[in-house]
Amino acid sequence: MKVTIDIDCTPLEARQFFGLPDVQPMQAAVMDAMEKRLMKEMETYTPEKLFEAWMPLMSANRELLGSFFSAFTKGAATAGDKSKSK
Repeated sequence: MKVTIDIDCTPLEARQFFGLPDVQPMQAAVMDAMEKRLMKEMETYTPEKLFEAWMPLMSANRELLGSFFSAFTKGAATAGDKSKSK
């Protein structure tokens, strides 16, 4: 024997039926607080600060990365010269 029950109700009605608390006011308050904190932090950030926060290794090793690319291009240029001379 198989019994199937279909219940057509909204999530709010289901929470009320099971006696769960209404958390919508709390959710709204938390989201408002998070939005205020986010906007306050966004006012203090500049693009340079964002770059520093997201890419700390890139900013710390900018010179090292530049020397790597210059050595790479010099090596590629000399390799190209050797292949032309053959």
